[in-house]
Amino acid sequence: MSGKFHHVSVMPEETVDGLVTNLSGTYVDCTLGGAGHSRMIADKLNEDGRLIGIDQDTAAIAAATERLTGVGCHVNIVKDNFSHLEMILKEQDAEEIDGILFDLGVSSHQLDTAERGFSYMLDAPLDMRMNQQAEFSAYDIINKYDLDELCRIFKEYGEERWYKRIAQFIVEARKTAPIKTTGELVDIIKKAVPAAVRNSKGGHPAKRIFQAVRIEVNNELGILEEAFRTAVKHLKPGGRIAIITFHSLEDRIAKNVLKEMSSRCICPPSLPVCVCNHKPEIKLLVKAAVASDNELEQNSRAKSAKLRIAEKLD
Repeated sequence: MSGKFHHVSVMPEETVDGLVTNLSGTYVDCTLGGAGHSRMIADKLNEDGRLIGIDQDTAAIAAATERLTGVGCHVNIVKDNFSHLEMILKEQDAEEIDGILFDLGVSSHQLDTAERGFSYMLDAPLDMRMNQQAEFSAYDIINKYDLDELCRIFKEYGEERWYKRIAQFIVEARKTAPIKTTGELVDIIKKAVPAAVRNSKGGHPAKRIFQAVRIEVNNELGILEEAFRTAVKHLKPGGRIAIITFHSLEDRIAKNVLKEMSSRCICPPSLPVCVCNHKPEIKLLVKAAVASDNELEQNSRAKSAKLRIAEKLD
């Protein structure tokens, strides 16, 4: 399976050049994937450098292990979720690090592998688990969540205008038989969304619903803020954090956390003077960089990506 793992890393040079400042340092890739960014980091490091890669996807681990074979630095690959970052760094005896990367979202491999159930373009069992050992899947959400719960995730995580109508159609459809495949779900969504909207240029009608379900299955947003704060805590002075986001919800969290951690004052605007004594922990180096036109020609999935980089202060 490792040889078939395909994922094109977004803004690779900008990310790695902005992240790696110490060639003998310790760097953590929290979303290892097929090791696109990690291989570039490893190639920069010398024999004293160290790369720690974290991923919960078995296929990604296999592909990354193969791709990182023979690099000049030390490599440790950990099968886990970066929500456990504190514990992972402790177990790896790496509680002071020089750089850390979060490349969020779903990988090209996961989207393109039909049986994983991430894509609304490929018919497959409703799955969407990034950790294939997890029991909870998209099937459970679509068939077991009540109307209010479906409305909540479609509205919050999908920012879907027709969230209530789509949820109602799903609840009605599953009364006849369980909804088992992505194809069945897409058909229901198409029936729920008015034809004039379906035929507009706003993208596939199932796109936002699939995003919402995927986020809920993997608790993608719930783990971000704590992980970002943990990452900064373990950076050495001068160490850097790089975050690549792919949709407004995760980008908003990244933006707000980095903004707060770089601010001198976090008092409410209504106060006439500062009373918080907040000290900035980081300085922002890159604010929402986007992929170049040349990269977009090669990789259309980079269109929504934003890169943020910050440096730990003394």
